[in-house]
Amino acid sequence: MASAASTTISLYKPPSFTSTFTIKPSITLSPPSSFKPATATTKFKSLTSRQITRAAAADSSNTPATSFHGLCYVLGDNIDTDQIIPAEHLTLVPSKPEEYEKLGTFALSGLPSSYSNRFVEPNQTKSKYTIIIGGDNFGCGSSREHAPVALGAAGVTAVVAESYARIFFRNSVATGEVYPLESEGRVCEECKTGDVVTIELSENKMINHTTGKEYMLKPIGDAGPVIEAGGIFAYARQAGMIPAR
Repeated sequence: MASAASTTISLYKPPSFTSTFTIKPSITLSPPSSFKPATATTKFKSLTSRQITRAAAADSSNTPATSFHGLCYVLGDNIDTDQIIPAEHLTLVPSKPEEYEKLGTFALSGLPSSYSNRFVEPNQTKSKYTIIIGGDNFGCGSSREHAPVALGAAGVTAVVAESYARIFFRNSVATGEVYPLESEGRVCEECKTGDVVTIELSENKMINHTTGKEYMLKPIGDAGPVIEAGGIFAYARQAGMIPAR
């Protein structure tokens, strides 16, 4: 029997590696060869409410999102996935709308007390901060897919960090929940929580309207269309790589 054909999507991860996602009938995502987790592949079986919304929007319009505007929430270095979404909330199923919404209420609830501003206020399902600014090694720790999903569920559109843990970057692209953008420098030391910022994807820059400063971002590359489509599966369906539902 002839073997099934495969199609490879290369997603740019600045500054020094390319994440390769292989779309096959089994639907697995293969991490880069330089990454050494305990498990080599991760399976994503269900769409979240945000993925469904983005996929529907992509079907109805060929114009991609080019900018994001809102209040920023500033974090430091080595923000791990347990701080983004503590392990006790991983029983929530993102493909169920009510549990997806609840997942967002716990986003960044694992942060230490040194962060005096709560990311999501009590009795709220969304955060007023739609853009996160971080330092080095954002999203380190476990490989939990729930980390970018929780941020997306809370209303986050993009994260701007000095660098990312590879698994968090890959999960952000694969789920289509948030844009993981990389800054040219330590923007986290020049912005404050509550600053009003705009991200211009087409110009690869972030504008802090509170301070009047602008910062260059590294291009998101081929990962951009995948996130805009609503994740790796939605993108593959739009491109005809796998059958539409």
